[in-house]
Amino acid sequence: MSTRAERIEQTLRAAFAPTVLDVVDESGRHARHAGRQGLPAGETHYAVTMVAESLRDLSRLERSRAVHEALAAEFKSGLHALSLTLSAPESA
Repeated sequence: MSTRAERIEQTLRAAFAPTVLDVVDESGRHARHAGRQGLPAGETHYAVTMVAESLRDLSRLERSRAVHEALAAEFKSGLHALSLTLSAPESA
């Protein structure tokens, strides 16, 4: 069985083919967060840094929406929050 971080990484790699992808579980930092009440322990809050050519022509909002759409199944199964840093590769 894979962890949520592994599933997030697999999903984002398949959807965006990133050159840089970092997925960090920050759930422990939110253990006492009021919005967590009723959620299972752990695997609820993540920070994602991703660089992908497929994001180049998208606005900041469109990038965020695309990632949220790709991870819809994770949100339905307990993912509560994502901190996103999304960009396209630097032009040479």
